[in-house]
Amino acid sequence: MRGLCKLVNWEKYGCEVVASAGDAISGAACVRKYRPDILFTDIRIPGVDGLAMVAGLKSEFPRMQITVLTGYREFDYAKRAISLGAARYLLKPSKMNEIDEAMLAMTEKLKRDAVMRNADEPETAKTEINSFIVNSALKYIDAHYAEKLTLSDVADRIYVSQWYLSKLLNRYTEKNFYDLVNAARIKRAKELLRDPALKIGDISDMVGFVDTSHFSRIFKKTENITPKEFRNTMG
Repeated sequence: MRGLCKLVNWEKYGCEVVASAGDAISGAACVRKYRPDILFTDIRIPGVDGLAMVAGLKSEFPRMQITVLTGYREFDYAKRAISLGAARYLLKPSKMNEIDEAMLAMTEKLKRDAVMRNADEPETAKTEINSFIVNSALKYIDAHYAEKLTLSDVADRIYVSQWYLSKLLNRYTEKNFYDLVNAARIKRAKELLRDPALKIGDISDMVGFVDTSHFSRIFKKTENITPKEFRNTMG
């Protein structure tokens, strides 16, 4: 993307380059620092879920215009990226006229949004994008509940800020982050308690609780019985 900084006549569109980045993490940090109106990004980055990155950034910054430049030619992937908020999906090597068209489309969209915003501040974050973000977070929690998981860990993986992820989780699930993590842990604990060979203390460790007493308190809070009592009901 650094080469793109030199190729495009940014002044022609009333734009200037505020930052460039070589990886997804520093790129997301730059977005939050500078809050750009326009972003060019690749979507096939090692170790990165490109769709989650686009959805996360577009959800948190709904008016930001995103153009994807990539060598990934899968049509369904491109279609999904557009549905999650990308303004344009350009295949590498992109022709200059394609980049110019993308710039024109994005700047015109920003102008239209500015007019709408002055007349009546609309809700521009799409339900589909926000749902994608929440589902991505829940999937990550479900896969990593046994680890020492924090809100920051999950937010970093889906490219939104902690406060924004917390807001979305509360809105869509009516639960806070730690309640969701504990729910995933208790769900797995109930499965493990069916095995009489496993000690309750070991199960506590296996599902990510720091100690058995904390595990027992959370289990009773959610299930209204202790882990031992639950095991006894299995007969």
